Amino acid sequence: MTGVSTFRELQSEATEWRRYLHENPELDYRLENTANFVAEKLASFGINHIETGIADTGIVALIHGEGGEGPTIGLRADMDALPILEASGKAWSSKNQGIMHACGHDGHTAMLLGAAKYLASHRDFRGAVALIFQPAEEVELPSGALRMVQEGIMDRFGISQVYGMHIQPGIDIGKFGICPGAIMGSQDDFDIIIKGKGGHAAHPHHTVDPVTIAAHVILGLQAVVSRKTDPLDSLVISVTKLKAAQAYNIIPDHVEIAGTVRTLGASLQAFAEREIPMVAKGIASAFGAEIEFKYLRSVPATYNYAEQTKLAVAAAQSLVGPAAVDDAVKVSMGAEDFSYMLEARPGAFILVGNGPTAECHNPAFDFDDQALPYGMGYWVKLVETILGR
Repeated sequence: MTGVSTFRELQSEATEWRRYLHENPELDYRLENTANFVAEKLASFGINHIETGIADTGIVALIHGEGGEGPTIGLRADMDALPILEASGKAWSSKNQGIMHACGHDGHTAMLLGAAKYLASHRDFRGAVALIFQPAEEVELPSGALRMVQEGIMDRFGISQVYGMHIQPGIDIGKFGICPGAIMGSQDDFDIIIKGKGGHAAHPHHTVDPVTIAAHVILGLQAVVSRKTDPLDSLVISVTKLKAAQAYNIIPDHVEIAGTVRTLGASLQAFAEREIPMVAKGIASAFGAEIEFKYLRSVPATYNYAEQTKLAVAAAQSLVGPAAVDDAVKVSMGAEDFSYMLEARPGAFILVGNGPTAECHNPAFDFDDQALPYGMGYWVKLVETILGR
């Protein structure tokens, strides 16, 4: 049976891949160098069925087992970076100014490549493994996962189940976290324009001040969470942008507000979409102003299926032991577009420990290469668990 020691033998090579990707990050769908690198590595492993150009720069590669007929399971890694100026100070820091791998996607890609190399030379399983290398996870709409699903990868490659992973700062290296049901939240975004009447800041009584109204709206939106939802429900409404005049002595005629909504279910999404404009309109009207409102449904909640979660737990436990697998991990309100793949096929999403590093999306973040054997090992153990040896 394979163990962590098996994948420590691949760690040096996988570290080289990971650090090369970290030095050469690319954004959204513009992953030409990254996709070429991945495709070349897959071909060098002896994998013959490689399809590129899915959702522009996505890749799906098939490894067929030699153990007879069986299902095809999908294993997904995201490849894109973020528009952040790196401040990690590492020798392998980004060479592309203002772009960095601040969310571990370089590590995700390297771990799936390592698993691909192992599986390509150890095909004693039935069925097939579909390796899904996805662009544009960090893009809201249309995201890479959504586009790959819309372009038919599940049917085209006969994928019956699909699995994803993400590294998690704060979880020790060598440990995993997962839970059935919602494991990550949905993401919706909203824009509100408050239209008042501008004028001189010395004469506010001659204006309809949208700045004051915006302050009331922002506070009112917090009451939607604290006073209009069950305290046991999960709803986050965060105002993240406020744009008004750029002078000390001007009351503007309009103010722009923007923010994000996070929930764990469709009913709360619908509630927020209804309540936010109602509150904003009511407050603005009381002051004699009007609003324009836009609400963008972005990413649904990431929902783990019960049966597939049990398989994922079994795979992780066979690699690191039951004590190192938290099968009731705390739900995160962060969003993950792998949810679109889980809407198309049953599966599960697991968190892989990255140790006490900076948080994701932080300029100081870096993937810890000591996590590589655990990610590679989990993928292989998952194949062994579902498709057998």
